[in-house]
Amino acid sequence: MIPFSVLDLSPIVQGGDAAQSFRNTLDLAQHAERWGYQRYWLAEHHGMPGIASAATSVLIGHVAGGTSRIRVGAGGIMLPNHSPLVIAEQFGTLESLYPGRIDLGLGRAPGSDQITARALRRNLSSDADEFPRDVVELMDYFSASSKNPVHAVPGQGLNIPVWILGSSLFGAQLAAALGLPYAFASHFAPQQMMQAIELYRASFRPSAQLAKPYVMLGFNVFAADSDAEAAFRATSMQQAFVNLRSGRPARLPPPVADYPNRVGPAERALLDSVLSCSAIGAPDTVRASLSAFIEHTGADELMITSQIFEHAARLRSYEITAEIFSATSKTQL
Repeated sequence: MIPFSVLDLSPIVQGGDAAQSFRNTLDLAQHAERWGYQRYWLAEHHGMPGIASAATSVLIGHVAGGTSRIRVGAGGIMLPNHSPLVIAEQFGTLESLYPGRIDLGLGRAPGSDQITARALRRNLSSDADEFPRDVVELMDYFSASSKNPVHAVPGQGLNIPVWILGSSLFGAQLAAALGLPYAFASHFAPQQMMQAIELYRASFRPSAQLAKPYVMLGFNVFAADSDAEAAFRATSMQQAFVNLRSGRPARLPPPVADYPNRVGPAERALLDSVLSCSAIGAPDTVRASLSAFIEHTGADELMITSQIFEHAARLRSYEITAEIFSATSKTQL
């Protein structure tokens, strides 16, 4: 079985707050480390009522400081919002504090609406070449042999794996050209997944960081002790997607019985599309879905996300997934 990892948006639930979200994030990370997950990533979003991980680098430090072995990183940093030098210094600091455990995933979306993006005070250029230039500049700050008169301190000379994140063909092309690992956001934007994977693998150029293509795919898991309970738990995420796409982003709502059958055909079609890379059910159901997805895509690693309202139920979902991973790995030995 391939490695499994965790993508955490540090959800803010209805009736909760960011402080509670951060406590839950650290608790989940500590459990994930014990359960054998490969890495724990946090995502940069801004102005989202239901997502607490806006100050992503700060939260990565919180998680890394509360764990001891699991890799911790950004999935990802939205580079258009930042100076490459600032990100090099932030992740140079993290790598210096937690050596050998920090990942840096980079995306080119703002992680917010346009008004919020402007408030971040970065140039909202439409130049398609700006993101690749920023990635190359950032990687150069980490290079021990850089000729740049500007130095990232800390940062220069540190071995911090850089990933390209994407939900379209653009990221696949860039990751292949730079010889970097590629993470595709199939957990919410699966439409171009197979085309992006094929393009990345066909165009990949080996680099100092990576000798051959490496694909990590996002995958939703809502696991419980019964199919019925899992379907019920999944409705929080389903409601959140409909609210977001309807222009009404909100805190993660509590589950609602039979939600998919209570929405209109347009909302149902949206859910069927954006959540097509998902496993919802008891352990045997989830195991079958995971195996089929891995066989279909040839993924090198899965990044599991599980937006569940109740923290205990969310832990249980990740625990079931870890048990599936562990049992399958032992069978394959």
